[in-house]
Amino acid sequence: MQENYTVRAKKHLGQHFLTDLNIARKIAGAVSGGTPENPAAVLEVGCGMGVLTRFLLERDDLELYGAEIDKESIGYLREHFPEFAERLYCEDFLRMDLKRQFSRYEYVSIVGNFPYNISSQIFFKVIENRDLIPQVVGMVQKEVAQRIAEPPGSRQYGILSVLLQAWYDIEYLFTVNENVFNPPPKVKSAVIRLNRNDKTRLGCDEQLFVRVVKASFSQRRKMLRNSLRGVFGNFGGEEHRFFNDRAERLSVDDFVELTNWVESNSVNQP
Repeated sequence: MQENYTVRAKKHLGQHFLTDLNIARKIAGAVSGGTPENPAAVLEVGCGMGVLTRFLLERDDLELYGAEIDKESIGYLREHFPEFAERLYCEDFLRMDLKRQFSRYEYVSIVGNFPYNISSQIFFKVIENRDLIPQVVGMVQKEVAQRIAEPPGSRQYGILSVLLQAWYDIEYLFTVNENVFNPPPKVKSAVIRLNRNDKTRLGCDEQLFVRVVKASFSQRRKMLRNSLRGVFGNFGGEEHRFFNDRAERLSVDDFVELTNWVESNSVNQP
């Protein structure tokens, strides 16, 4: 492979390759590690041409793995980072069985310049594997980062905000301009960090919690009375104190309270 060989960014994979080494270094530095004797397992999602990979590999307190589905990128990474080749999973992160593939580790953190077209799906997979994943450091579209990090009351606050904030403490680290990517995206990006909080249970039926949150935001301009009744029925005419609010005003704890009330009062529970 020639030294000037590059990987073509593929629109259908949502690829925008980071070219600024200082930003890659900052992202790598934002990941919590272990010790050289007991390095922390980290999975990089979407390694691309290894701009971030190189700085993660330099850290002796990390045991780095990768997930990449682009064949050109895989070839490039194997050529330029041969020491990494055996720890590179050539498969779709969204289809990986993380608990099986990282069974030798108690935890595995997630890092990456996430493909824009699947960034929300990546976070939903994180939620599903929250007891395995103590930290996520990811670059996403700025509006997605804001949506995840914003508190209740914000117009950006939504389903992903509530579901992630239920299990993680969120930090908006910094904004990234368009001109540090090839090809440049049409929007700004941002780097966020998620650290697992100490909750092991929410104090409600957690599957119902997800349904209540999704139903509440399904018609976010409407009061909760109307959004919830469309999914759960009229609750026998009973009213909750949040019924005159919109979903964006409720905190995680408020949604836990509302979920318990829905469980007790819904006439449409399966």
